[in-house]
Amino acid sequence: MLCSAHFNLTASLFLQPLNPATLSSKPTFIHTLRRTSPTTTCSSPSEPKPRKPLPMDGKKPTSKFRKKSAYGTSRRSILKKTLRQEQVTFSTPVPDDPVVGIIGGGMAGLLCALNLEKRGVRSTVFDTGVHGLGGRMGTRVIDPQPLIFDHAAQFFSVSDPRFAELVQGWSDGGLVQQWQGTVGELEHGGQFLPLTSSPPKYVATNGMRFLADSILSQTSMVDVMRPCWISKLEPYNGMWYLSENGKPKGKFDAIVIAHNGKCANRLLALSGLPLIAKQMKRLELSSIWALLAAFDDPLLVPERDGLSFEGAFVKGVDSVSWMANNTKKLLGSNSDGPDCWTFLSTAAYGKHNKVPQENIPNATAERVKAGMLEGVEDALGLTRGSLQKPSYTRLQLWGAALPTNTPGIPCIFDPYGRAGICGDWLLGSSMESAALSGMALANHIADYFQNLGVPDEFAVGLHTEFQPLEGHDIGQFPGMESRKQSNQVKEYQLTT
Repeated sequence: MLCSAHFNLTASLFLQPLNPATLSSKPTFIHTLRRTSPTTTCSSPSEPKPRKPLPMDGKKPTSKFRKKSAYGTSRRSILKKTLRQEQVTFSTPVPDDPVVGIIGGGMAGLLCALNLEKRGVRSTVFDTGVHGLGGRMGTRVIDPQPLIFDHAAQFFSVSDPRFAELVQGWSDGGLVQQWQGTVGELEHGGQFLPLTSSPPKYVATNGMRFLADSILSQTSMVDVMRPCWISKLEPYNGMWYLSENGKPKGKFDAIVIAHNGKCANRLLALSGLPLIAKQMKRLELSSIWALLAAFDDPLLVPERDGLSFEGAFVKGVDSVSWMANNTKKLLGSNSDGPDCWTFLSTAAYGKHNKVPQENIPNATAERVKAGMLEGVEDALGLTRGSLQKPSYTRLQLWGAALPTNTPGIPCIFDPYGRAGICGDWLLGSSMESAALSGMALANHIADYFQNLGVPDEFAVGLHTEFQPLEGHDIGQFPGMESRKQSNQVKEYQLTT
């Protein structure tokens, strides 16, 4: 989803198809925690073995024979390189104390690391975040006012008992709270209808990023390296060697790809993991613009039963799909400063105005900003030009915002290359999906290690087909909408 407590399971659990009818850059940890717990793992129909495995336990590949980097090349070129690479296979035994490298510090990667620790497995999380962990669990705090904005994931809901137990722990620790403000649908012209029968909506107490930074705060077997942009995966002598622009970042017995988009595709293009890379390339992602705006005076928003809304799914406006008052959501009545609003575009508007997110032209930024503010006026039923001028604005493009298709499985794992994928897109587009995916992959890898690295029974998701994914432009919120039965996308539940 635009997605410190301990989660204890009490039974041996497996994933089965659901019947449709039913910190610092590298924090130091000073205490030791090593324990095991019953497993939550991925399962799927038996997977065909990867063809023509290429042993990588011998001579180390050298730059003399290495193909040119895929960086800077076209999407089609990356795909061709992905499809022609040979499969890596490791034949060396898994050591007694294996270490996993996790590339991506969003919800899925963090929960993967947390649950690996619960199974007694060490890991290192690599994340590109300059200000903190979290990926799309992003929060910007602008001093000196301060202004605060959740600029990606806005809130989350809970429908799965595993995630519910995790969220309860966060709530007990003061990390999350229920959003009590009015949320609903806002039609073009200012007609607002509250959501009356929705399940509880949760927000992070101090913003989404601070929840992400807290998830690993009590761990002792997880290292975090950020900001760090892993640019190469190299298999050698039974291990994966990770590097950032030629600088070694460690060696690992298994790796987890917990991010997606063009950077993940480039990373995997010459990795020796063609099946993993092919599945990642099948993923289709939307683009969403986020406009952060602070207003010195409260916006004139429609009321219902005497209450002004704090968040709204916008309908009938081309440029805006969501708006939320972060000041009211996070601070309630405890702030007398400006009202900080997050406006998120529609996926169609994001696609129409997509540019390289690393280098947004000024003309594009001004056009998008003006178009979104006009969309806010249309949504609120204001005349053109009557919206008060914001005292602060910031525009961001999420170029790889949300999945539009999914394989409908908790995780993907290649036991021959000892590599896996986790992320919300494997099950949906919500923080709950991301958490469940990270938990499932962690337990799947731990089970693989415990079975001495025997690969035949542990391949999962390498050939699963993708199906279209439905939801709001800003993601899915389990339990908030009527359930639609579908034979196209598999749903999973834990059974004892």
